[in-house]
Amino acid sequence: MTVDLAGIIPPLVTPFDRDGNVRADALRAEVRLHLDAGVHGICVTGSTGEGAALTPEDSVQVARAAVAEAGGSVPVISGIIRDSTRDVVRYGLALKEAGVDALQITPVHYLFKPDEETTFGYFRELADEIGLPIVIYNVVPWATIEPRTLARIMNEVPLVVAVKQSGGDIHALSELLQLGPTGGRVLTAIDDLLYPSFVLGAQGAVAATLTVVPQLCVQLWDAYRRDDHQAALDLHNRLLPVWQAISGPNMPARIKVALALQGRDGGAPREPMSPVSEAERAGLVAALEHAGVVPVAAG
Repeated sequence: MTVDLAGIIPPLVTPFDRDGNVRADALRAEVRLHLDAGVHGICVTGSTGEGAALTPEDSVQVARAAVAEAGGSVPVISGIIRDSTRDVVRYGLALKEAGVDALQITPVHYLFKPDEETTFGYFRELADEIGLPIVIYNVVPWATIEPRTLARIMNEVPLVVAVKQSGGDIHALSELLQLGPTGGRVLTAIDDLLYPSFVLGAQGAVAATLTVVPQLCVQLWDAYRRDDHQAALDLHNRLLPVWQAISGPNMPARIKVALALQGRDGGAPREPMSPVSEAERAGLVAALEHAGVVPVAAG
């Protein structure tokens, strides 16, 4: 079993009601909006989707809603943010039954950083036990997987089909691309450098900015693909303030306000995430105005 992941793959928010319950209807509406924007895949229950705060039952509910709405038109990836092999296998098997096409899995990162052999063995065991394609979510600053190790895992574990290189490190992304792993795709999550990532050779993106302004990100990808670098640079300059406005410790809450400013329903964040301040909200308004996705003086 495999899946080819490339292009614009937004990591969606998980809409909650005020009691913290998953709102499948609002999630399905977001999936539909992104499909209409022309995205090439959907990712749920990642960092943007508050995946670390979700129970297995929550994750399965979200996955089933996304799979049902996507209807096989694009791949659906489900994130798992856990710190034991046993937990990840439990989540993974439940999500496999829910019908997702791939799993996005962080390295183990609580209190320690595994060495190369432990990291390699971890992802090999997950692939063997779960039997679904895996995207390594290389996001944790204190447990970053080095490019050489990533390339080895991709080349030697067939079900590891992609790496999502995050953490703002375009140097690591560049090194990984230079190593040229043959076993899968290298996807960028360096939001403020999406266009340079594509120029370096990244085969797509899974990044929060894609969730906020999917149409612009699809346009950026298309401009890069047709070698229209002036259009791509113009879009980069429209997108950069959006990332600067949503970036922060309470990023999912900021993103949900950014959606609301566009008339979209991302629901509430799950407690105890900090609410968005008035200053943060003003920054979001200004960024969305600059991007041209809300009228000037909105809000």
